Amino acid sequence: MWPPELPPLPALTRAEGKVVDSYLEVLDLLGRINPARAEDTYRGLRAAQALVGKASTLRDALALMHERGESELHGPTLSTALRVLDGERRAARVALPPLARGRGPDPK
Repeated sequence: MWPPELPPLPALTRAEGKVVDSYLEVLDLLGRINPARAEDTYRGLRAAQALVGKASTLRDALALMHERGESELHGPTLSTALRVLDGERRAARVALPPLARGRGPDPK
């Protein structure tokens, strides 16, 4: 049985595509760094080191859009692109995990 077909990726400018790709790469790294979900310090360290470069790539993509006169981000279109590219799952790794049932916050 085949998995359900994904909706088509919306038409994006090359710069918008680079913004979306770079943003998702930054999200992936932040998810690996997230101390509430971290598995080990080395993995978080490597992700933090890579984050600098990926954030620069995102900045450069946004600067290119601005230089070309693309002064607006079209939220609905970019949201669709992010969803098609599994952005919701990737963004969830940045959030705090839910508390276990019956367990409150850790005492200080």
